[in-house]
Amino acid sequence: MDAIKNIAIIAHVDHGKTTLVDKILYHCELFRDNQNKGDLILDNNDLERERGITITSKNVSVAYKGTKINIIDTPGHADFGGEVERVLNMADGVLLLVDAFEGPMPQTRFVLQKAINLGLKPCVVINKVDKENCTPDEVHEKVFDLMFELGAEEWQLDFPTVYGSAKNNWMSDDWKNETDSIEPLLDMVMEHVPAPKFDDGTTQMLITSLDFSSFTGRIAIGRVQRGAIEEGQPVSLVKRDGSVVKSKIKEVFTFEGLGRKKVKQLQTGDICALVGIEGFEIGDTVADFESPEGLKSIAIDEPTMSMLFTINDSPFFGKDGKYVTSRHIKDRLEKELEKNLAMRLIPTNSADKFLVYGRGVLHLSVLIETMRREGYELQIGQPQVIIKEIDGIKCEPIEELTIDLPENVSGKAVESVTLRKGEVISMEAKGDRMICEFLIPSRGIIGLRNQLLTATAGEAIMAHRFKEYQPLRGDIPGRISGSLVSMEKGTAIPYSIDKLQDRGKFFVDPGESIYEGQVIGENSRQDDMCVNVTKAKKQSNVRSSGADDKAKIVPAIKFSLEEALEYIQKDEYVEVTPNSLRLRKIFLSETERKRNKIA
Repeated sequence: MDAIKNIAIIAHVDHGKTTLVDKILYHCELFRDNQNKGDLILDNNDLERERGITITSKNVSVAYKGTKINIIDTPGHADFGGEVERVLNMADGVLLLVDAFEGPMPQTRFVLQKAINLGLKPCVVINKVDKENCTPDEVHEKVFDLMFELGAEEWQLDFPTVYGSAKNNWMSDDWKNETDSIEPLLDMVMEHVPAPKFDDGTTQMLITSLDFSSFTGRIAIGRVQRGAIEEGQPVSLVKRDGSVVKSKIKEVFTFEGLGRKKVKQLQTGDICALVGIEGFEIGDTVADFESPEGLKSIAIDEPTMSMLFTINDSPFFGKDGKYVTSRHIKDRLEKELEKNLAMRLIPTNSADKFLVYGRGVLHLSVLIETMRREGYELQIGQPQVIIKEIDGIKCEPIEELTIDLPENVSGKAVESVTLRKGEVISMEAKGDRMICEFLIPSRGIIGLRNQLLTATAGEAIMAHRFKEYQPLRGDIPGRISGSLVSMEKGTAIPYSIDKLQDRGKFFVDPGESIYEGQVIGENSRQDDMCVNVTKAKKQSNVRSSGADDKAKIVPAIKFSLEEALEYIQKDEYVEVTPNSLRLRKIFLSETERKRNKIA
């Protein structure tokens, strides 16, 4: 029986989880010396690399001093909390990574809470000790206080700590003493992370994540809780609701390095992938054929935000995308439900509109971005928060918001947040920066990031996590300025844009194709205004056409997907196609809009 250790790496966004895993892979000589693997090996899809964040958790395993260590890299963002929650069920211990300058942040708290509740042993890694002005000892104290606050038990509070810099590839017991490798970290894991506990009895394995292969179909991933699992073994699948379905395992794989290795039999405590089981969901148990016993299913945090997905019906539909019909979109969303636990799909009374519930704007925008890259065309309505009725009172989701910004602009931030019904909990100075904490309704966060970045010249760092449902807080002022709406279909002419610049800011460049009803700019006043930017200059034999070159046009504002979703009003959609993002009115012609005015 080989020794096994299962660890999950948890931390706030950008504290260096994926970088650390890279270094562990290199240290355990997973690659040949001449193999160039680049950085952030595990962030393997384009979207993760571009944004620099981990979105889905990954499993890898390394061998160290005769022990197999299974490492699970988790996302740090609270919007992907559903992902973290599930994978922690596979681990026996967690590596809590904390930035030596920033200390514990909202997401650190969020993921640590989950780990402590599951009774896992934390090992603390204080990373980035090479930063200037960092305070590793203070951060160590803060981590202790945070664990105590979250109700950790004595054996959890007695946690081991290593200090170091994952980027520079060293770890040590003392931060002043720089070493030349990350061995102290791996030794700490060997010493303090408990081996999987063995229970006697029949086969049990909780399915905590899934993978998909076009050859073998869906693959169940989880940790063997007790008993053994063999190739070709008949098993029972215990569903969430307690019903039992008979099935058979065709192939068994274990994780080795970055890939998988096919084995005949698995031992207890190992993380594995099973092929051949039909119709399973995350949270089901693979149990004994004769006498099945189910394990406790995974509870998932509820979604707090909804968006309307609909087919693209603009004049430019089908120009870019491969999949444009409602059936395509419906099938793709249903496929997403299988592995995205925190998402819900609610049918509406129309066949081509779908309500999608998720954890936040980021959670849903990652799905939209993925769909767009796959060649889908769709339109998205304004994000709405989910209002619940608790004891006859309408309640809305409230979030804890932390803003880290320069001290001299902190007043503006507080003002912006309080306008959106936020309450200040604490303000703490750290060097020349301020860390402000607020309680704010989720509605108030939509569109806040842009506002803050503008007010603080791009310096603010914002993080938020869902806390609870509280009674409704009243109206929140939305975007004040109206939209400039195109009244003609055609091409944007520089001459017209130049003449209309005093009316507001434009989102389209000269020469771009536009259609009637498209939102092409922001009005400097409150109400919407229809403008015609397709009108060319009249030519006569007196005036020359060459004088056009003198027009000075301000560059158009280009939105990212989240910014566009946060910007639109109730009567607008974001049109998403593989090559472009456009804002438009739901009703394209002006007479239709007047007839169906949304109050």
